[in-house]
Amino acid sequence: MEKLVEQVWDYTKHAKFYSYRPNYAPKTIDMLITLVGGKNLKVADIGAGTGNLSIMLLERNCNVVSVEPNDAMREIGIERTKGQSIEWVRATGIDSTLENSCFDWVTFGSSFNVMDRNEALNEAHRLLKKGGYFSCMWNHRDLNDPMQKIAEDTIIEFVPKYTRGTRREDQRPIIESRKDLFDNIVYIEEDFYFHQSIENYINAWRSVKNPYWDLETKEGNELFEKISQKIIERLPKEFDIKYTTRCWSAKKYK
Repeated sequence: MEKLVEQVWDYTKHAKFYSYRPNYAPKTIDMLITLVGGKNLKVADIGAGTGNLSIMLLERNCNVVSVEPNDAMREIGIERTKGQSIEWVRATGIDSTLENSCFDWVTFGSSFNVMDRNEALNEAHRLLKKGGYFSCMWNHRDLNDPMQKIAEDTIIEFVPKYTRGTRREDQRPIIESRKDLFDNIVYIEEDFYFHQSIENYINAWRSVKNPYWDLETKEGNELFEKISQKIIERLPKEFDIKYTTRCWSAKKYK
């Protein structure tokens, strides 16, 4: 099952490192705002984490309800968005507790892959007004970027069976399989470069939740430290690194 279960997808140890991740490409968010319908959109940001996408939406005059089950992540998000037009809700993406048919847009920023995607689509459809939009998006490391390739090769040295999971998959098939709910699929992909120090790059990796190094365990921490030290030896002190924002959107069918 893909359902978000907090003991499986518990980001408590990772929350404070989310600020080291690059945010989504701004022009992509601007294009999505235009697609959905312009100004003062009411948005449910599902799996909002520490508020990265929510903050971008607030900057574009959206009225945001951010749904996040993890207390550590949500508390950071609440602090980062204090005094703004936002409500934070402790709930999951498949049972958001929000009202029916109230939202222009339902967004999943790097969260659609941590829950049952069929159930998440059901919930998004329930929340949306007629003609509203669903969007799921991720920032993917460009694996052809020389810096990323060094990091990737280093990880594989220690974890030969390393894979990147459903966050790297084309999401179109799962959306197309639910034509009873959504249609008019739009895909946007935008490359961008992000300047990082090696220290911040390693901290960004600390925000990653995967089955290979669990920062809750001694063994997981030891493995991560070994990988980190090799990456630090092989990369420069500062560098520009290439990422791609990839986003799938679809309109509520009926």
